[in-house]
Amino acid sequence: MLDTIAACGDVNRNVMCNSIPFQSEIHSEVYEWSKKLSDYLLPRTRAYHEIWLDEEKVVGTPELEEVEPMYGKLYLPRKFKIGIAVPPSNDIDVYSQDLGFIAIVENGKLVGFNVAIGGGMGMTHGDKATYPQLAKVIGFCQPDKILDVAEKIIMIQRDYGNRSVRKNARFKYTVDRLGLEPVKAELENRLGWKLEEARTYHFDNNGDRYGWVKGMRDKWHFTLFVEGGRIADINDYKLMTGLREIAKIHTGDFRLTANQNLIIADVTSQKKKKIIELLETYGLTDGAHHSALRRSSIACVALPTCGLAMAEAERYLPVLIDKIEAIVDENGLRNEEITIRMTGCPNGCARHALGEIGFIGKGPGKYNMYLGAAFDGSRLSKMYRENIGEEEILNELRVLLSRYAKERQQGEHFGDFVINAGIVKEVTDGMNFHD
Repeated sequence: MLDTIAACGDVNRNVMCNSIPFQSEIHSEVYEWSKKLSDYLLPRTRAYHEIWLDEEKVVGTPELEEVEPMYGKLYLPRKFKIGIAVPPSNDIDVYSQDLGFIAIVENGKLVGFNVAIGGGMGMTHGDKATYPQLAKVIGFCQPDKILDVAEKIIMIQRDYGNRSVRKNARFKYTVDRLGLEPVKAELENRLGWKLEEARTYHFDNNGDRYGWVKGMRDKWHFTLFVEGGRIADINDYKLMTGLREIAKIHTGDFRLTANQNLIIADVTSQKKKKIIELLETYGLTDGAHHSALRRSSIACVALPTCGLAMAEAERYLPVLIDKIEAIVDENGLRNEEITIRMTGCPNGCARHALGEIGFIGKGPGKYNMYLGAAFDGSRLSKMYRENIGEEEILNELRVLLSRYAKERQQGEHFGDFVINAGIVKEVTDGMNFHD
């Protein structure tokens, strides 16, 4: 049920939310708010209908000409993205969004959302005026206020965003230039009411939970590991064929996750047994036979699909992980979840700056290597080595993973370890990303 309206351009591009709305009453309620938010923020232009549905263009009739009350005649200075997270899972990486809403649940009921502003992952090599940034929480609002909050924040970006330098046009730069408190004051002035104090919450992780989960209405949901998000029959692994066979009998949904995986959702108890048989027949699994490192990996499409790519990502990361897994196994870390992300350029489509191990393509076979992001997505990574190839990457990880296995504290994640051990500095604000 996707559409292509506002899928690109300088408008609100998307509203991300939990992938399985029917896993609980809370998730279902939050999902409904995300739909309302998405619909409310769609541009009013009829260009889609004129181009694709042969609708006659309205010209020269003032009362019939398009009016964009929120976006204005020039739209926004740059694209805008929104995400809604339901703690303790940060599966949509809420801090990477221009505007994030964090669901607050008290006594089993949704009481509202914490509001976070100014996130974004993209940057430009060699330009220190560009950087990834984390959204910062500025307060709390009740559920029925999120449409108003989102609209007024978008209007602030419309009026104050940088229209001269496109590389500095995202909302994160507007917030950093004006200051968090002045932006909050401007928001409250436009709203005509004040945000409440932010409520307490916590995140455990920013990945997917694999396998079967039972949700509402006695329905089941199976999260399938899809490496690199690529659904195809590859050698003996008949992923596409198997999913097509499941689709022939499945009466529920197929849902995409923010971590490139696939959920076979809303499976009835009657269909579950047959779907399990098909999963086994075609070898489609939750990835448990893979290392936890591989199951925590994300890569952008990069070459040959993306014209911006400087290096490989989707096609190369699985090959690199094959070699890293040997190091992981040597150190008894096969079941240790470590987020690893790779992009072919610095635009951030695989959210590299939120990976405990991150790689940004610099040129053919060369990457900048980053370390130290938080496992729950609340801290950025820091550059560790610049412009290195596979041999150097493996040599570095051989030392780092060996130290991690021997020196880590109980329950200490890899991203925390490299900071606590003094290997890289902590980065909690993108303005310090290049320091």
